[in-house]
Amino acid sequence: MKLWGQVLVVGTVAIAAALAFIYRDSLPLIGKSETVTASRQAGPPPLPVDIVPIKRMDITRTIEAVGTAQANEAVTITAKSSGLVERINFQEGQQVKTGSILVELDAAESSANISALRAARDAARLAYDRAKQLIETKAVAQARVDELSKAYEAADGRLRAEQAKFSDSVIRAPFAGKLGLRKVSLGALVRPGDVITTLDDTTVIKLEFEIPETVLSGVAVGNTVTAMAGALPNRVFEGTVSTIDSRIDPATRAVRVRATIANPEDVIKPGMFMTVALSIGRVPDAIMVPEEALLAQGGEQFVFVIRDGKATRTRVTVGQRLPGLAQITNGLHGDDQVAITGLQQLRDGARVRPATPPMSGNPTPKPAS
Repeated sequence: MKLWGQVLVVGTVAIAAALAFIYRDSLPLIGKSETVTASRQAGPPPLPVDIVPIKRMDITRTIEAVGTAQANEAVTITAKSSGLVERINFQEGQQVKTGSILVELDAAESSANISALRAARDAARLAYDRAKQLIETKAVAQARVDELSKAYEAADGRLRAEQAKFSDSVIRAPFAGKLGLRKVSLGALVRPGDVITTLDDTTVIKLEFEIPETVLSGVAVGNTVTAMAGALPNRVFEGTVSTIDSRIDPATRAVRVRATIANPEDVIKPGMFMTVALSIGRVPDAIMVPEEALLAQGGEQFVFVIRDGKATRTRVTVGQRLPGLAQITNGLHGDDQVAITGLQQLRDGARVRPATPPMSGNPTPKPAS
């Protein structure tokens, strides 16, 4: 009987322990304080973040594009007639003036023909002049005078044709500019179309680029452009829009624009790849936020707007960017404040508190790098 009593006591204790474990959440905890209960009901503490008000300012609207530099004038110097190269009067890379003689071809035969044709023309003119004098005395018929007049005109025409052929043997610079590489040597036989050299006027550079048709209304002749080239680091070139193409490419929905840039130092070379920033007007009272406030997710941009100590995840549309600042074209209001730190930890509706005393004034843009 004593043994059965012990077994009964042990079983009762085991059952009580099992029931206590199963219903532990509903049982009152001894020593549980009211402070712990209140803390659990209140949730996690506010997250410290830096908060700044948005900034309003007038900005210049710009679009970026890529373009190719072209010479103001460019030509490939070629031969117009066949002949042997007799003289080369230029050096590679030389600056030449308009009309400078570059190459002379052997033109001995043409020169001899000119002498003969000039003599024939002079003889025809002499005969015509004598006939005009004799017609006054009726010693020669008018028909003969007309015949000699036509003969003189024909002889003069043959002379001018040979002179033009002779001039083709002298190759001149059509405009002032810089010569390229020489493609011929002394004594070489050249034929019409053979390349002699190239000539470029690079005192002014034509920069061509394309812009989308959606911004065409803000583009006009005289708009300011700034350009940079990877081959010329830390150099910024300024120019103006000189021409806007009259047609829009139906495939790309873009229009070609040409800007002119002064190139007095001859540092920009034709064919150079350049990036372009085109000013297309001013935006008054634009809403700006620090770039640190932007959170990119899935191709969209978000900011956390702080209202009444809570963070609200807000999708925004980003427009123009400035050093350290980004324009918000949709999603924010004039009196909003945004978080610029702790964005990865923030969640929509999370409680926040200022990590530092509130900033006075508007955010200051970072200096351009």
